[in-house]
Amino acid sequence: MRVPEVRPAGLIAEDLGLPVLYEDEHLVVIDKPAGVAVHPGAGIVSGTVVHGLLHQVRGLAGIGGELRPGIVHRLDKDTSGCLVVAKTEPALRGLQAQFKGRSVDKRYLALVHGAPRDEGSFDTFYGRHPVDRKRFSSRLRQGRRAVTRWRVVDRAAGAALVEVELLTGRTHQIRAHFADAGSPLVGDALYGGRKRESGLPPDAPLRRAAEAIGRQALHAEMLGFVHPVSEAPLRFEAPLPPDFRAALDELGLRYPLRR
Repeated sequence: MRVPEVRPAGLIAEDLGLPVLYEDEHLVVIDKPAGVAVHPGAGIVSGTVVHGLLHQVRGLAGIGGELRPGIVHRLDKDTSGCLVVAKTEPALRGLQAQFKGRSVDKRYLALVHGAPRDEGSFDTFYGRHPVDRKRFSSRLRQGRRAVTRWRVVDRAAGAALVEVELLTGRTHQIRAHFADAGSPLVGDALYGGRKRESGLPPDAPLRRAAEAIGRQALHAEMLGFVHPVSEAPLRFEAPLPPDFRAALDELGLRYPLRR
């Protein structure tokens, strides 16, 4: 029986210089820059992680009969940090099973408005916003379960730096949970952060912090999982990017210590 050749994915490879944290024959982990979408979609036909990895990654074995990287999970376009991508079909299946089974460790850093409690959790129903279909909501009477844990790392007047652990991986989960709790992310245009900042004086530290980062203040700092082939435990950390550090500097907030 002749095995069919892997066909090209029909996408043009682009040199995006994506920072690689780890790579082997089965998978690659990158530190996704803010402003880069994970894959093509509505209105996005170039400049994505998929386009960049087609240029950078060697040894793609093919996913679903196409020569392309396998997207296991996603980060919003304006969220930075750790992202794992499969290079082979077995790696894709193994990683998907871990994400579905909620055995992947995911830690984020977020800069939020207001004064949240020192630590806590959100455990809610979750789904599309009933009015604004671009948004998601946790204020629903039914839907999928969404669980978010957090602890405050440091505080400033009107803002807090929080460390967030995702126990589920819903679209916009961190952004929607904190916004629904009255503490939208700094710089978040979709969930109300930017609206709050527009009402502050131009020289207010929180407004300057939002201008320094220029996006929602969310960074996927750590990703931990079991290698889908070797079964070795893996853990990766992405350094806080310069725009996020600049926002913290405006507020006099200290950077979280590495563990």
